[in-house]
Amino acid sequence: MSKFNHLFAPLLAITASLGPAVSPAPAQQAASAPLEARPALWKLADHDTTIYLFGTVHILPKGVNWFNGPVEYAFNHSDLLVTELPDITPVDFMKGMAKYGVLPAGQSLRAKLGEERRGRYEAALAGLGQRPEMFDRNRAWVPATLIPLLTIQKVGYDPAFGVEAVLDGKAKAHKIVRAGLETIDFQFGLLGGQSEEQQIEYLDTVIKGVPEMQETIAQMVTLWSAGDEAGLAAMLNAEQEPEFAEMMLYARNRAWARWIENRMAQPGTVFIAVGAGHLGGTKSVGDLLTKGGFRLTRVQ
Repeated sequence: MSKFNHLFAPLLAITASLGPAVSPAPAQQAASAPLEARPALWKLADHDTTIYLFGTVHILPKGVNWFNGPVEYAFNHSDLLVTELPDITPVDFMKGMAKYGVLPAGQSLRAKLGEERRGRYEAALAGLGQRPEMFDRNRAWVPATLIPLLTIQKVGYDPAFGVEAVLDGKAKAHKIVRAGLETIDFQFGLLGGQSEEQQIEYLDTVIKGVPEMQETIAQMVTLWSAGDEAGLAAMLNAEQEPEFAEMMLYARNRAWARWIENRMAQPGTVFIAVGAGHLGGTKSVGDLLTKGGFRLTRVQ
């Protein structure tokens, strides 16, 4: 498995929020995915507080039936929906992009890539039906996060079918309060805060991984649909580069586990939906909570 596969899932949470920024080429074929899914769901509870932990896939093909059984029950009986991001507005998006995603005046991304990397980059955009100058004014992390989205949208995946988008719609329909564990400024800052050299290397790694993207997302959805959190964690988190894993996974997991610990002191029922890669394996949110003395019960 290439280095790109280990970047793919952490990218999707941020990528899904960037979806409105681009228009994909028309889908060439329907994505192949299980129609019935039983993804993993856990529960923490005491005398007056219940918190459900649900691992998500941020982008799915149409027709995956996962909102049923224990997941539907848990959601419908919750007072609060918590996801990685709150319900962001276009203004929030544009502020984040202006702060972290735009190059200084007079600079061009393609001019920074060098001949070999620029050739791969332009070929990848051409293969996606996009103009080579599309991201010239952006820092390298922006196309690095959007190219995976464009690639898998061509075969039928769409953030609109992702778990968070579906839950957000249901929360609004049932007037369930929404909250986020992070802000769009924080998430943009994770990648925008890297050095220019790191961002360009990161973009080149993504470009080299384009041929694997469809297979990677299909494997992720299959494992997620089966509720195989251990297999999914092994796929996503194996051989992570330590610096990247700390930034994108472990530091965030620790912050989220602290949030949950604090929230257990307040009464109510909370449904937390975050990327499935954060809930399986060592140093995951579930692992940290268990080591902190909390008992997690698997309910699906």
